[in-house]
Amino acid sequence: MSPIGHAYTKGITFDFVRAFNSSYVKRSFMNEANDGSKDNNTVKSPGEIIDECSRLYDSLSDLNEQLGGMAIPKSSPHTSLPFCLLVGNHSSGKSSFINYMLQRGEIQKAGVAPTDDTFTVIAPGPVDREIDGPTLVGDPDLGFAGLRQFGPTLIHHSQLKYRKSHLNFMLVDSPGMIDSPGGNQEIMDRGYDFPGVVRWFAQRADIVLVFFDPDKPGTTGESMSVLLSSLSGMDHKLLIVLNKADQFEKIHDFARAYGSLCWNLSKVIPRKDLPPIFTMSLKHENSESSQLPASLSDLAANKDDVVELCMKAPKRRIDNVITNLYDSVSTLILYSKIWNDIVSRYRKEWKNSRLQEVSLTALSGLGLGGLNYLDLDVMIQGGVLGTSIFGIGGLIWYHQAYLNRIQEDLVTLESLSTSFQRTHARQVQDGDEYVANIWQRVRRSLRTGLTSAFEDGGNIATVPSSEIERLQNILDNDIPRLRRLANTIHFNPK
Repeated sequence: MSPIGHAYTKGITFDFVRAFNSSYVKRSFMNEANDGSKDNNTVKSPGEIIDECSRLYDSLSDLNEQLGGMAIPKSSPHTSLPFCLLVGNHSSGKSSFINYMLQRGEIQKAGVAPTDDTFTVIAPGPVDREIDGPTLVGDPDLGFAGLRQFGPTLIHHSQLKYRKSHLNFMLVDSPGMIDSPGGNQEIMDRGYDFPGVVRWFAQRADIVLVFFDPDKPGTTGESMSVLLSSLSGMDHKLLIVLNKADQFEKIHDFARAYGSLCWNLSKVIPRKDLPPIFTMSLKHENSESSQLPASLSDLAANKDDVVELCMKAPKRRIDNVITNLYDSVSTLILYSKIWNDIVSRYRKEWKNSRLQEVSLTALSGLGLGGLNYLDLDVMIQGGVLGTSIFGIGGLIWYHQAYLNRIQEDLVTLESLSTSFQRTHARQVQDGDEYVANIWQRVRRSLRTGLTSAFEDGGNIATVPSSEIERLQNILDNDIPRLRRLANTIHFNPK
């Protein structure tokens, strides 16, 4: 049996079969409860669990739009098939790894120089065929329509390859990341938002493999930018691979490259504990090209570990979809509480201003009524009326300018941070890193949403407490139920 076949039988499989001559994806599963019960009220298929997650996610859309439409993506971010995303420096072995996974040498071109500038989706199919980017994005069943937002340049630098293989999930190869010419640290434009595209794929991927090689162990500026901006918050699905380890001739060379990679990773992953680094090689265990033959068996074992983790992508799909739902609901709750706090503070100032205007108007009316009752000279009454109108108009103008300043002050990052600390005082006191991470991710989009809402009129609605309670119910009841259902599913080994 081939190494891939061996790793495949050890892994958990998920039988997705793409019906290429129809408009749906067929799923086949074996579902069993822990007690062997077949009660449909407690046991669901993975497809049903994913559909329920999508339904719950779609129920968040109205609230998301009320909050400016930027709190969470507009649609549940998952594709029809599970997939692994491969990113890394050029010549780091991404293409070779894909060919190894599919046990075919002609899927992706491999070479020392950059060989491809395209995002390539490789999906299982009954026959080999290739489809261009516009067709890939236009297929409603594959789930890549969201790539349109990155413009035509990206679409024309994308393609889909159907290949006959034993895999039941997709692989997505990304363009190799390179240094700018002349050693310039500024990242050159590709014609589209490359970090944004990588993040789009990474959010939907079930496993993300980041490849480095001995020649460029994390030294390219684009690699660091992607790790910092595109893959932040995705540690649960991230695999860092130091590939081509068979090229080291001395242990000293390996130590320098490994240390350099760890040093560069520490710049973009500011934690004491770095994620595990899989040191591997795609060369055969009996290769004599390395002067470290005793280590080749360890490299082969690491390679098998990476392959086995990739084979679990379909199982990870359910976990990732539920995790995404949990993260989205938590984000909306945080967003809503801070939104309500800011709006409440603004409304208080708005009501005080209007109360002063109404009071002045009422006093002016009473004064004019008194003058009229006393039958004073019309000239005096006219003067008082003019003064009242001028005073009321001046007060309204002052209040409008004052409220505009209040709006500007309320949407500053300092003011938003104050609201966060007030609305989440318990989490701040307990040092809740998860809530703090959500806040860091959404504070700028929250600022943009509030600014736009104020510019549209200033009278912003708050999120009803019943809506926040509904979100909390999803967190406390629906998501734990879905987790338990997912744990009752047994996947058929091949």
